[in-house]
Amino acid sequence: MKIVIVEDEPRAARQLENLLHKTTFDFEILTVIDSVEDSVSWFQKNISPDLVFMDIQLADGLSFEIFQKTEVTAPIIFTTAFDQYAIQAFKVNSIDYLLKPIKQNDLDAALHKFSRSQSPSNPIEANILKELLSSMQTPQERSGILVKEGSGFVQIRISELLYMYSQDSITFGITHNKRYIIDETLDQLFDSLDHTKFYKINRGQIISKIAIQKIEPYFNHRVKLTLLNPRDQEFIVSRQKTSDFKDWMNK
Repeated sequence: MKIVIVEDEPRAARQLENLLHKTTFDFEILTVIDSVEDSVSWFQKNISPDLVFMDIQLADGLSFEIFQKTEVTAPIIFTTAFDQYAIQAFKVNSIDYLLKPIKQNDLDAALHKFSRSQSPSNPIEANILKELLSSMQTPQERSGILVKEGSGFVQIRISELLYMYSQDSITFGITHNKRYIIDETLDQLFDSLDHTKFYKINRGQIISKIAIQKIEPYFNHRVKLTLLNPRDQEFIVSRQKTSDFKDWMNK
């Protein structure tokens, strides 16, 4: 079967591919796509694959936005780091969903479910899509976060964080005068934040709106930011997210 993977984290895409090789299914991965924009372009130009694995949070937005811009008739297995969203509603346009980190037995079960169905998905209805996007863009606001300090943990207020970044598989949170280690992946952290206040500008950085001091054009249609307490960080909004970032700043 011909498979398309829509996933913006290279490590997660490689992990999924490795797990697929351990199954009994004969497959070919046609492409790995990391953004809404590139997904829309691919599905508009190519014949529908047999199956799509689709992450929910992509580099430039939510994967559900793909369905607003083009028709995807292939069966879909969604992947997500959290089950806090309207998981049952996902199934209107999917075979199944897998929670990250994906386990071999869960993948096997989803593929067997797919092989039994062997039918294309129905397009998501407009009202269902609107509800899904709304539920995912407005997570419950989180007030505090547990961070490492010395040999133990302390809780700090989310409002204290100026920005967060990932380096060598470690997530750091920066306040006005300190750097903390956060025991969560950057994606897990972003999923739990208020998206009106925090924005994931690229794969490795989340910034707070209140920390932004300056916004200026950058080469290759990108945007460069100056933030409070930058330390050794450079803040570049990825090309795929530039337009969405400007919309976010206007809200």
